[in-house]
Amino acid sequence: MSTPAPTPAPPPLPGSDDKEAGLRARLVDVGVDLVTREGIQALSLREIARQAGVSHGAPRRYFPTHLSLLSAIARRGFADLAAEVTDALADGDRDTRQAARAQLLALSRVYLDFALTHRGMYELMFRHDLLESNELGLRDTSLPLFDTLVRLVTRARPPSDAEPAATPTVVAGALWGNLHGIAQLWGWGSLPLATGADTVEPLLRAALDAHLGPDAADR
Repeated sequence: MSTPAPTPAPPPLPGSDDKEAGLRARLVDVGVDLVTREGIQALSLREIARQAGVSHGAPRRYFPTHLSLLSAIARRGFADLAAEVTDALADGDRDTRQAARAQLLALSRVYLDFALTHRGMYELMFRHDLLESNELGLRDTSLPLFDTLVRLVTRARPPSDAEPAATPTVVAGALWGNLHGIAQLWGWGSLPLATGADTVEPLLRAALDAHLGPDAADR
């Protein structure tokens, strides 16, 4: 007996692709709003579905795992941060060491402001389990920002006849770690208490001086 041919799947309804994309985007939008208002602890699948007005199981149709939905929300955070950095650096076309340092200062201010005003999103973006899973290529979304940091460090470092002890990539990594630490400790209230500083600005400038040497403009 011959095996009957499988019944072909019905064609998608007109506009169904747009509807699917719209529902997927709405789930991410709701997640962004929740993490902004209530923090990372609010991002359960059930709560996101409820706020989006869909069934509790609906998110699974678009995001196979909870991590994949959280990664999509975190990607939005990286995109927003990248857009703010791009705007901050838009006028820095002068190819001089001092101009590069000024751009590093601008980038660092944007980074710290984002971390302190979007604390839930910032925490989500750097959650270990999300980055380790690399759902939706999340790790790669942070690389363009780091590449910008490396490029500016390369241009901003003072000239030296001796071989530098650390490469621009290592210096940029150390600076990024420094900024991340300032953001965390300031957000927890530890740095204001310990230093008596009213703003992160003196800490930011000290970090740049530590990694790049004193600013020539201040001499």
